[in-house]
Amino acid sequence: MAGKLVLPGSNTSMQQLIKSDRSMFMASDDNAMLKQIQATHSPDGRDIDVKPILNIVEDILSRATLTVDSILPGVLHGQTQNVEDKVQQASAIAMLDALSYIIDRISCEIAYKCLGGGDGHQTTVSLLNMLSNYSWDAKLVLTLAAFALHYGEFWLLAQIYSSNQLAKAMAILKQLPIIMEHSGPLKPKFDALNNLIRAMLDLTSCVVAFKEIPSAYVAHDVPALAAAANTIPTAVYWTMRGVVACAAQISSLTSMGHEYGTSTMEAWELSTLAHKINNIYEHLMKQLYICNQLIEEKRNNESYEALQKIFEMIHIDNMKVLRALIYARDDQPPLFDGASKRKVNLDILRRKNVLLLISSLDISPDELSILEQIYNESRQHATRLDNLYEVVWIPIVDRSVQQWTDPIQKQLQADRSVQQLTDPMQKQLQADRSVQQWTDPMQKQLQANRSVQQWTDAMQKQFESLQSTMPWYTVVHPTLIDRAVIRFVKERWHFRNKPILVVLDPQGKVVSPNAIHMMWIWGSNAFPFTSLREEILWKEETWKLELLVNGIDQTVLNWIRDDKYIFVYGGDDIEWIRRFTASARSVAQSARIPLEMVYVGKSSKKEQVRKIVTTITNEKLSHTWQDLMIWFFWTRLESMLFSKIQLGRIDDHDPMMQEIKKLLSYDKSGGWAVLSRGASVVVNGHGTKVVPTLLEYDLWKEHIATKGFDRSFKDHYDMLHGTEHPCCRFEFLSTAGTGRIPEGMKCPECLRAMEKYITFCCCHDENPSTAAFY
Repeated sequence: MAGKLVLPGSNTSMQQLIKSDRSMFMASDDNAMLKQIQATHSPDGRDIDVKPILNIVEDILSRATLTVDSILPGVLHGQTQNVEDKVQQASAIAMLDALSYIIDRISCEIAYKCLGGGDGHQTTVSLLNMLSNYSWDAKLVLTLAAFALHYGEFWLLAQIYSSNQLAKAMAILKQLPIIMEHSGPLKPKFDALNNLIRAMLDLTSCVVAFKEIPSAYVAHDVPALAAAANTIPTAVYWTMRGVVACAAQISSLTSMGHEYGTSTMEAWELSTLAHKINNIYEHLMKQLYICNQLIEEKRNNESYEALQKIFEMIHIDNMKVLRALIYARDDQPPLFDGASKRKVNLDILRRKNVLLLISSLDISPDELSILEQIYNESRQHATRLDNLYEVVWIPIVDRSVQQWTDPIQKQLQADRSVQQLTDPMQKQLQADRSVQQWTDPMQKQLQANRSVQQWTDAMQKQFESLQSTMPWYTVVHPTLIDRAVIRFVKERWHFRNKPILVVLDPQGKVVSPNAIHMMWIWGSNAFPFTSLREEILWKEETWKLELLVNGIDQTVLNWIRDDKYIFVYGGDDIEWIRRFTASARSVAQSARIPLEMVYVGKSSKKEQVRKIVTTITNEKLSHTWQDLMIWFFWTRLESMLFSKIQLGRIDDHDPMMQEIKKLLSYDKSGGWAVLSRGASVVVNGHGTKVVPTLLEYDLWKEHIATKGFDRSFKDHYDMLHGTEHPCCRFEFLSTAGTGRIPEGMKCPECLRAMEKYITFCCCHDENPSTAAFY
């Protein structure tokens, strides 16, 4: 073949070098070979930061490792990409200044052995002896750096020889034009090279990650670390052996031509070597995962304890507390201002009353709508600067899902044996952020995992959608909320799934662990949202209709102002509603009293309530409320109960709370109605007694002349009610958490201690799991 230089005996020696790797399976578990590897290891204690070099090597090999379809000159020309540098050049140059000599020696040794036809095992041992004074991770990185010089030069010429005369002349000497012309038959070999190089980089990054494990968190005798230490010498050996094999393949192409590269046997041997390295990699990654579990658990505990101390200290302002809760990265503003639509620093909250709105991404539109209305009203009617407060949304994202889908996905797909580890891993994942550190070696695989990208995109869109609707401050991204903060929020502030509103005073002191109930009941009138303010507001309240409907419906407030008789009623039985409204109108007409009625639905069964509202409207039975108004009515009622629970006064002798508890109980069983005259409540009654009272009007109408309508109605209702008490029931979400589920409750009807049960409910528009108290 014209232009082809053949060294005497080179074909035979090269074949011998490649085929010598066929014995790798017999030697893979040979204790003698392991002892031989360890005998070469005699580190002198020098500490080398190999990551800058490894980053450069990864950059070279990622640009040089191309698919066969893209190695043709016409395709390669002008294909350069602007990739961000992974390492500061100054750091890399300083490191390479001291290591360039050994890298050149390794490169020469590999080239010499490959051309001389040395045995793959012996060549690897020779390299290990040359690097005996270096640590295991340094041996790997330096060997890969030497290979990157040779391999990078090959592909650099392939990419530019068609447009650069100097490169063209050099490429001819290496037979690159001929190799490129016959790239099709070389595809199996290049694919095998790509896979092996990727496997070597992964394993090298994994070994380097073990070097960075802090001994203060993981002792050397930890089983996972000990197991890894026993495996790393083998990992280093096979990775270096892979380097020798790859170098031999490239040398064979440039010295013997493309005819040599058409053999599929060598491609199979490269694939077998890649499989071997991948198996070692997966084993080490499991150990690395366990080690990082321990590290993150200890770090998380340290961060949590530090956070506790910060909240126990006295501060001159709230900055230290806010910075502990919201982590600002790279000096980037951590908050997004919903009013100006720009990023701002935490300093904007200095010495202000701050309400931390803590929720998941599943916060309901109803909650946001009412909160926004209250917030905007507070801005419009604020007359003094000290009346202003700031709201900051703290999104709590379940990172256990991300952790499971990110770094473990590749292992689950590649190694069935990982399934044996999934149960304990899953439990740990729900509690820890451990995998964040060991994802670095797998970063490229993670970026290529499309399922992870889809998950991330969906969550990002959901977060951005919520953020765009909020007029207050929000955290720029959920990742700024550390895992220790999430743990603190759950354990100290009892956050589960429902939003909470933690109030910090201008010095960062928690003055209310959850003011969401105060916000629903009194809105901005509850400022400064302290527990003391909550106590004062309750002392000012009385059992009147305004307490139930305030801020919901101006029409009802107008009825109250006009001193009309008003029935506020609810339930999900349309036949009972028809009987009740017909009886009420008949009694009102007979007694000649001005009567108005409003249907307020139920706290659950939204779809059924919507149908009932439509029926009531079509049949003109009474005034009705829409979804948001109904939701707010029942949320305020529940908030009144939770507010008392939070204050520790759920069963004090408070007639108002007994009436509120009755309403919440009636909501769980049939219809009910509250009768008032103007603001004064006459009867708060269960449907089984209210309708009979109306139907038996003839029995008590004679008393109206002397007692009045109000007293006559109430006396007859009390007489019927005294014969039988309705069964009372309360339900609390099992995720409500400590502080929101009372240890015990008294029945609002008979005042006896209620028994506690647990029930499971399934309803399409409700939370499927509830804890019920009867």
